[in-house]
Amino acid sequence: MDRFFGFKEYGTTYRKEFIAGLTTFLSMAYILFVNPAILGDAGMDKGAVFVATALAAAIGTLVMGLLANYPIALAPGMGLNAFFTYSVVMVMGIPWQTALAGVLVSGLVFIVITVLKIRETIINAIPQELKFAAASGIGLFIAFIGLQNAGIVENNDSTLVQLGNLASGDTLLAIFGLITIVIFMVRGIKGGIFYGMVLTAIVGLIFQQIPLPSGIVGAVPSLEPTFGEAVKHLNQITTIDMLVVVLTFLFVDFFDTAGTLMAVASQAGLMKDNKLPRAGRALMADSSATVIGAVLGTSTTTAYIESSSGVAAGGRTGFSSVVTAGFFLLALLFSPLLGVVTPSVTAPVLIIVGVLMVAVLGKIEWHRFEIAAPAFLTIIAMPLTYSIATGIALGFILYPITMLVKGKAKEVHPIMYFMFFIFILYFAFLT
Repeated sequence: MDRFFGFKEYGTTYRKEFIAGLTTFLSMAYILFVNPAILGDAGMDKGAVFVATALAAAIGTLVMGLLANYPIALAPGMGLNAFFTYSVVMVMGIPWQTALAGVLVSGLVFIVITVLKIRETIINAIPQELKFAAASGIGLFIAFIGLQNAGIVENNDSTLVQLGNLASGDTLLAIFGLITIVIFMVRGIKGGIFYGMVLTAIVGLIFQQIPLPSGIVGAVPSLEPTFGEAVKHLNQITTIDMLVVVLTFLFVDFFDTAGTLMAVASQAGLMKDNKLPRAGRALMADSSATVIGAVLGTSTTTAYIESSSGVAAGGRTGFSSVVTAGFFLLALLFSPLLGVVTPSVTAPVLIIVGVLMVAVLGKIEWHRFEIAAPAFLTIIAMPLTYSIATGIALGFILYPITMLVKGKAKEVHPIMYFMFFIFILYFAFLT
């Protein structure tokens, strides 16, 4: 085993790798409960989504560990699940079954891109600033949803939004959860988000804001409500709106994965000559996990930046990913706890994830107006239009225009011009 993973080469041990795998799991275990809550808003069965989430994470992480030998875990991505529910299903009116088919197609395209080794071309085609803007906009969008779910922000017919009723029990519980997670994060506690959720749920139970669960350990819920629905609805991926959906799933997953792989590998000292060894295998693990997750019944599965917590704990090889995968499988037994994870418990997580995602704002060259304008429009449009796709579309339309006017048309990749016309058609026929 140590020879297969190269323990001596990477200067690690079974104990270090096990602790790293457990640390990574605790850092991202919140997705087991947050993902069913978000996809449940799309009308999906929460029990089935819970199982799909755990299995997609376990399988994807296991493949990453065994195929690519990286200490990187995968699970359904935050941001992509919000896009799935709140943009695709709720705003665009696309059935969740068809949306799952879109996830499946994006995963298959990702596999083709990886096999043909054209990923670098696509990465280089889209300006770094627009990638940062998309990540930041998704962060604001997720945080906005979290503030609504917490009751901190509510509807107002005159001003669109206003401050909610902070005296409400559910809102007070969410505020407690937010402050608790912030404290844990500031103190640098690994798994702070998960521990904050647990403490918030306990407080909610004590003050009777959350009903007592039927148990802690129970039978694994059925996958039947979601399993295979993506395959059954593949014939519905034929419209312009679904093309935009598939492209959005693909772009966000692709760049999120690439960024996470580079960041975690750099932290672990695994980069060689500023290149990522076995990058193709790592991307294949990610894309395969998306396909598997879609068939099981969950939104896009992607690499998690929380893997950095495991690396900080000493993880250097894929064995730590194998350990993390094992814990995700073990988590299948704890489905009764889904009833404890109410919106008051998950809302703080969405807000904190939003904080983490907007951290790249400082990397955008705001002094260059030809960059600042499309970047800003991308960011602000996502929460204000309640659509990640709309934000990306507006940014991708404005960017070639500003660069053309600036006299830098040759710096714009042909793929960006292609996307310009695709998104023009999107607005022309669907709005």
